[in-house]
Amino acid sequence: QVQLVESGGGSVQSGGSLRLTCTASGFTYSTFCMAWFRQVEGKEREGVASIESDDSSFSYADSVEGRFTISQDSAKNTLYLQMNSLKIEDTGTYYCAADLQSCSFIANMRTDEVKYWGQGTQVTVSS
Repeated sequence: QVQLVESGGGSVQSGGSLRLTCTASGFTYSTFCMAWFRQVEGKEREGVASIESDDSSFSYADSVEGRFTISQDSAKNTLYLQMNSLKIEDTGTYYCAADLQSCSFIANMRTDEVKYWGQGTQVTVSS
């Protein structure tokens, strides 16, 4: 079955960097649109960044544009999210997602438009 396992979360001070990793298994990588979402307790899960299966296009939420970079290594079945210049408001649980109905306009993506989810990794940014 499809499995998505995130790692790389942790605690960091404002202005710092983290790189999240999602290791995928159970499907042929480069088949699906892949993405990162995040969720703050009490709020809806929101799309952060997405990448087409062939790296042909990317989409970022306005709040992370210019600070976060999504990438993937198909040979390693791995998705990354490089997060720089982190802000306190970036705090949350970050989820890897696979097989989205659309890879465009990730900020508008609903959670019911995603087929597979990882278990999440916590990112905490402090002042």
